Amino acid sequence: MKISNVGAVLLCVTGMVIVGSSVSISQLILDYPALTGQAARYALAAVVLFAIARRWPRFGLESAPSTGTPTRRPADRAPGPTGGWPTRREWLILTVLAAIGLAAFNAFILIALPHAEPALVGTFIGAAPLGLALLGPLLRGGRPTVRLIGAAGVVVAGTALVQGTGRADAIGVLASLGALAGEIAFSLLAAAVLPRLGPVRVAAYSCALAVPLLLVAALVGGEPARWRAPTGVETATYAYLAALMTVVAFVAWFTGLRRLGVERAGILVGVMPVATLVTAAVQAGRPPTLGSSLGVLVVVLGLTLGLSARPHGERPARPEPAADQSEPEPAVVSTARTASA
Repeated sequence: MKISNVGAVLLCVTGMVIVGSSVSISQLILDYPALTGQAARYALAAVVLFAIARRWPRFGLESAPSTGTPTRRPADRAPGPTGGWPTRREWLILTVLAAIGLAAFNAFILIALPHAEPALVGTFIGAAPLGLALLGPLLRGGRPTVRLIGAAGVVVAGTALVQGTGRADAIGVLASLGALAGEIAFSLLAAAVLPRLGPVRVAAYSCALAVPLLLVAALVGGEPARWRAPTGVETATYAYLAALMTVVAFVAWFTGLRRLGVERAGILVGVMPVATLVTAAVQAGRPPTLGSSLGVLVVVLGLTLGLSARPHGERPARPEPAADQSEPEPAVVSTARTASA
């Protein structure tokens, strides 16, 4: 079976590559109050995203969602014109997305790192493809696809080999699980509002809503005592994170997610640790370990299996019968799906 919707796959891969390769640059802001810095990053990104939404209001809304996701009944669709102002339900979803998928995700990582080795935290977060493969279909009333679940499991196993393992206490494990929940919620909640609002608005609203939540968390965490003006390097780093890692990566991921569906796009989260590994190897000037290299191959295998699977509910295409035929043509399986870049 051919891998379908190449354009959407490339968008998701682009988003994950940007995030994974940007991990190393985050080392430049370790001395700055973390939650305050994240609030500044999302505030700057929100300004840029709202400007894009105002200038190109139809960006990302031109093509219909992927045929891999079953069509909703009219009663289930969000009211209002496509790309309009969020409804009360959408505001609630966006707020929860900002609270769990952005603010809580960052907070859980900060809690976990003093109690768990970074590799173990990354391995927990790397289990997101399996969670998305299971929960995505269930939340829309469908059934998980066995092949997608198996492929997600292969990706998770490969991610564990790439990241490695480490030690952690109970707090580290619980916080890592919280970060995993945030990573899963980020895509699940976004998928619920993407069909009508589009990728740019979903990214803009979620970033804007995360700012006050992060500032409150910073107050609770005692960061005001360490507040100071960022250095030139820190300012440049946060600008990079806001522009590339947030604006570009979020819009690319949400656009691909809207077209592929949650469970199929979720498989591509496995690209992120691979991008981190490759970037680190290039910077260090030495090849990755044998175990990490094997992990990359396992991730690629899982991606191939997952992207070539047909999600539950997707039907093979059947051509229209000709006027002079008394019986319809045999069913023809079509794996190609259109997507506009």
